[in-house]
Amino acid sequence: MNTKVGIVGLGIMGGAFARNLMAKGFSVVGYDVDAAKLDALRQAGMEAASSPADVARRADRLITSLPSPKALMAAVAGPGGIVEAKRDIVVADTCTLALADKEAARAALEQAGTTLLDCPVSGTGAQAAKGDLVIFASGPEARAKSMHDVFEGMGRKVHYLGAFGNGSKMKYIANLLVAIHNVSAGEAFAFGQKSGIAPETIFDVLADSAGSSRMFQVRGPQMVEGRYDRTVTATHRMMSKDISIISQHAQSIDCATPLFSLAANIHAAAIGMGYEMQDTASVCAVLEAMAGVKRKA
Repeated sequence: MNTKVGIVGLGIMGGAFARNLMAKGFSVVGYDVDAAKLDALRQAGMEAASSPADVARRADRLITSLPSPKALMAAVAGPGGIVEAKRDIVVADTCTLALADKEAARAALEQAGTTLLDCPVSGTGAQAAKGDLVIFASGPEARAKSMHDVFEGMGRKVHYLGAFGNGSKMKYIANLLVAIHNVSAGEAFAFGQKSGIAPETIFDVLADSAGSSRMFQVRGPQMVEGRYDRTVTATHRMMSKDISIISQHAQSIDCATPLFSLAANIHAAAIGMGYEMQDTASVCAVLEAMAGVKRKA
C-alpha cells in the first residue's frame, strides 16, 4: 500500500523520515513551522503543505515528529490542526512524551474521527538518517498494521506492542538503557585514559568486544576525538526531557532505578559544564574531569 504519507514536524527525525520514505518510493507531503526546513525538503521532492490540517487532508497516513507536548497539541488541535480535517485516517505519533500528553492528543483526535497510534522510535538522529531505527508501535492492531510498510521505510525493525501507551513504555525502557550505556562508555574512556591507553585504542579494541554496547559504538568516535559539537546525534536538552519523563514514570509505578538515577546526574553535570546543546557523548568530558584526565592537545 504505497500511498501518500504525511509528516508533521520536519526536524532531525521527521526530516530523516521524509527523505528515507521518498528514497523508498513513497509520495510524501509535509509541514513544519520552520519555513527553511519545509523549503529544503520541498526541493528534495516533498510536497509542502500549509498546515497540519492541510497535511491531513492530502495524506492517506500521517506521522507526527514534534519536540514537546505543546507542539503536539498545537499540531493536533490548534489553529490549522489535524482535527480540522475531520478524516478517518491513522496518525502515528513518534514523539517521546509522557503518557498523559499522548492520551490528551488521542482524545482530541478521536473526537474528529481520527485514530492516534503511539509509536516512538529508538535511535539517534544519525541513525535516523541511515534508516537505522526501531519503531515501537502500539494502539489498535489493524491500524498499526496499516502503517507497517511506512515504518519499514523509516527504519530497520518494527515491533507491535499491543495497547496504546505500550510503545511509550518500551521507549522509556530503551532510553533508560541509553542513558546508562552512554555514561558507562564515557567512564570506560576516562578509566582507560587514566590507565595510559589512548582513546582511539580503547575504541578500536573494545567496539566489537563483549564489553561493547550500541552507545559505545555510536558515540565512541566522538569520545575518541573529544569533540561534541560536530555530528550531534542528540543534545543534552533533548536527553534532559527524556530523563525527566522516565523519572516521572518510574515514580508513578514506584520502581527504583538506581543506575539510571546516577546516570541522570552525570547528564545533568554535562549541562552544568556548558554542553547543553552538544552531543550527549560529552558525558565523557564530565567523567574525564572527575577522574583528573587531561587530554593532550
